[in-house]
Amino acid sequence: MQMGDSEMKLLGLWCSPFSRRVEIALNLKGIPYDYIEEDIQNKSPELLKYNPVHKKVPILVIDGKPIAESLVILEYIDEMWKDKPSILPQQPYDRAMARFWASFIDEKCLPSIWKAFWGAENEQKKAEKEAHENLKALENELKGKKFFGGTSIGYLDIVANFIAYWLEAIQKAAGKEILTKQSFPLLFQWKHDFITSKVIKNHLPPWERLVAYYRIRIEAAKASK
Repeated sequence: MQMGDSEMKLLGLWCSPFSRRVEIALNLKGIPYDYIEEDIQNKSPELLKYNPVHKKVPILVIDGKPIAESLVILEYIDEMWKDKPSILPQQPYDRAMARFWASFIDEKCLPSIWKAFWGAENEQKKAEKEAHENLKALENELKGKKFFGGTSIGYLDIVANFIAYWLEAIQKAAGKEILTKQSFPLLFQWKHDFITSKVIKNHLPPWERLVAYYRIRIEAAKASK
């Protein structure tokens, strides 16, 4: 299948780490696409048409056929363009482990971090402890490696993009730190190597805008309590 002649577009959101995962993967593979910015507060008919189940981004649409959910899209991209540099590891066991840790990030790590900043005040300390334990588990996965994928950026690094960039923006906006160089030296170095990589830094949201966005969200959350 020659995708160069096909119509491909990505429905995304500038501040979404999940949307940016797909952008990073497409750019790592060198695959051209059209980007369409969505307004989640005023969802377009196209978004509702292509993802009627979850009604959220990202959505990759190829010749009118939609694929939703960032992890699913990442695997599709890797399988579809096998002639391009691989995102997932080559060996079946390594691929399975990458999928395991990706699920861990989305199902355990991100929710605990989210609760540590947006949870009820009496729940935040417990969430911070849980987030610290989850980050420590990821830290252990980096021992002896520059990236989760080894010497180059791969699937799990892309999935962990929230921890590399978004978390620091949230910490700055909230005036509270969970991920520090002292507590997580390997993750901290990985974070630096990841976001300063040319293919990554050109596809991250503007820093000051992201911090301002989360500052507004944090203030709104405080006001509603």
